Amino acid sequence: MTYKTAYETWLNEPSLTQKEVDTLRQMSEKEIEDSFYQELSFGTGGIRGLMGLGPNRINIYTIRKVTLGLAKYLLTHQKLNGVAIAYDNRFGSKEFAHEAAKVLASNGIKSYIYKELRPTPMLSFLVRHFKTSAGIMLTASHNPKEYNGFKAYNETGAQLNTIESEMVVKKINTVFSPFNISAVDNELIHWVGDEIDEIYLNEVKKLSIHKDQKDLKLVYSPLHGTGGPVIPKLLRSEGYEVIEVSEQMVVDPAFSATKSSNPEEALSYEKGIEVALEHDADLVFVTDPDADRLGVGVKSHGKFKLLTGNQTASIIIYYLLSEKKWPKGFVYTTVVTTNLIKEIAKAYDQNIGETLTGFKFIGEQAHKIEGKEAYIFGCEESYGSLIKDFVRDKDAVQAVYMLAEIGNTLKHQGMTLIDYLEVIYKRFGYYVESTMNISLKGIEGAKKIQTIMSYFRKNGLHIEGFKVNNSIDYIHGHKNPHDITLPPSDVLKYEHNDGFIVFRPSGTEPKLKVYFSTKKDSLEKANSYVDALKNKVSQIIDTL
Repeated sequence: MTYKTAYETWLNEPSLTQKEVDTLRQMSEKEIEDSFYQELSFGTGGIRGLMGLGPNRINIYTIRKVTLGLAKYLLTHQKLNGVAIAYDNRFGSKEFAHEAAKVLASNGIKSYIYKELRPTPMLSFLVRHFKTSAGIMLTASHNPKEYNGFKAYNETGAQLNTIESEMVVKKINTVFSPFNISAVDNELIHWVGDEIDEIYLNEVKKLSIHKDQKDLKLVYSPLHGTGGPVIPKLLRSEGYEVIEVSEQMVVDPAFSATKSSNPEEALSYEKGIEVALEHDADLVFVTDPDADRLGVGVKSHGKFKLLTGNQTASIIIYYLLSEKKWPKGFVYTTVVTTNLIKEIAKAYDQNIGETLTGFKFIGEQAHKIEGKEAYIFGCEESYGSLIKDFVRDKDAVQAVYMLAEIGNTLKHQGMTLIDYLEVIYKRFGYYVESTMNISLKGIEGAKKIQTIMSYFRKNGLHIEGFKVNNSIDYIHGHKNPHDITLPPSDVLKYEHNDGFIVFRPSGTEPKLKVYFSTKKDSLEKANSYVDALKNKVSQIIDTL
């Protein structure tokens, strides 16, 4: 079916509202092509995309279709213990969540759905608490306001694994039309209030190692999202002074009071830093809309320095292992995360597990070792970590709690998180990482990404000053030294004595991501080296 035929099918669909038909008629030719040339692909965890009409957009019809596919999968495999559902602050999220529950109800499947928005980790917790067969999170994570998405979870509380995703895709493909899918509101839909909050937060509080007097002053922003009802309450219950970025505490799908919904971007901290300077606070915490990622700003010499996801993860794992005796267990990282995590884990005689990018792979490993080995920590470079696996996805609530404790412990010693990082660097070496995000939207963008990946796959990476000692192409899967078999993925990794360069098309955004990492004997040398590598890779890509 051509995109024009698909467009005409939607335009002539009797179940569409007049407003939807008018919207379709007002679309430009380019908008029509991009919205109808393909269906949103259900990746390894679900679907994510721009909101709008058409099969390549997130809307009530694509949500119903994907939910029906999931329902068919659950029924076929006799997974009949219901589905947990949560949602973030985005346009349509609550409506989509309720619609998913109604499609499940129409198929005889019960659901447990939060009455109000809650973080992604609390959706994972809900799955495990009610022992449901699956979970659904309506979110586009840290993406801009124009996006939304549907993340699917299995009964372990982790996102669907690769095999499960493939089975769900087959069921989705049996749903030939997104229209006239039955959805009913009945007794199978169970609404969940705040009664789960305390159960979850009590588990978070068990992470504590030191129970010192709280002298730390914190500024917090949920960036209009799901952390608002949960995180300030948690921190205050432990005695912290918490100053909220008031205009960003409002649940707002338009993200009106922030220039970015992504803690990886400095723009998301602007108001938080303003408030912190005004109140002479020690730390700024920023969580993304679904509160699975955490960004941290640290006051140092009167200014605020932003930490990277690699740095916050390194601080957490070093604190955990150096301040408490743990059984020998597993520390999990990914193929694009700083090697510093591995070095710290090795120094404390922990096993290391390395997975592909995507926290679902770490969640999957946590389940595999359950009852056999100790889960110690898991992290990825994109500002996400998981300390204790009563949740099976990255959890910014846990990260906030632990980093507040670390900051408070250090303050009693006259130190900051920046000072602590220097201690770590002096022991293990100065690690610096950087990510180059190349945004390439639409059909042409997708083609360009494939051109770039094909070039490096065919020709390899040849850059002066970066001698490739080992190259790994994950396209057919890979068994790494840590005895974890990785599924096929469109990723290329080039390893050097002191670091790596990785090329990876994003699975959730129209981007090519290039990851750089090195270790030197000073931050200046490491930063300079990474900057030079980025310039050289950019020059190659510009010629393609």
